[in-house]
Amino acid sequence: MERIVNQIHSLLIKRQKSVAVAESCTGGLLSELLTDLSGSSEYFILGIVAYSNAAKMRILNVLPRLIAKNGAVSGAVARKMARSVRSLAKSDFGLGITGIAGPTGGTPQKPIGTIFISIDGKTRSICKKFLFKGNRQTIRKKSALKALEMLKELIK
Repeated sequence: MERIVNQIHSLLIKRQKSVAVAESCTGGLLSELLTDLSGSSEYFILGIVAYSNAAKMRILNVLPRLIAKNGAVSGAVARKMARSVRSLAKSDFGLGITGIAGPTGGTPQKPIGTIFISIDGKTRSICKKFLFKGNRQTIRKKSALKALEMLKELIK
């Protein structure tokens, strides 16, 4: 994980790009990784942990009908989280993560480990669904790592 954090740090500084994060299931882990190195204030603008649906709606303008239609754990919600945090921060990239880290909360349709990660950029956006295995901490770490990998691809 240290390697990708160093790569992201260097890329963001070299390209003079900024990033903002809206996290749910990772609970601030992604923000922690992005601010781990000295000098991260050059690119890290904002980190929001919007754990509850109410916070997603109030702070990130996720519409109640979007959650009702798709569920809080969905690509549609992850995309809105990424777009909203990028807009709030006026950053080059916005990251949105929502999912079920467990050990409770899973359903047959969305089992534990279901994670949606979205990155919204000025010219390109991506959103992907993952199913990670492991305990709560492992799922959270895998989610944050995958988000960094996705960000790295968009920065290039």
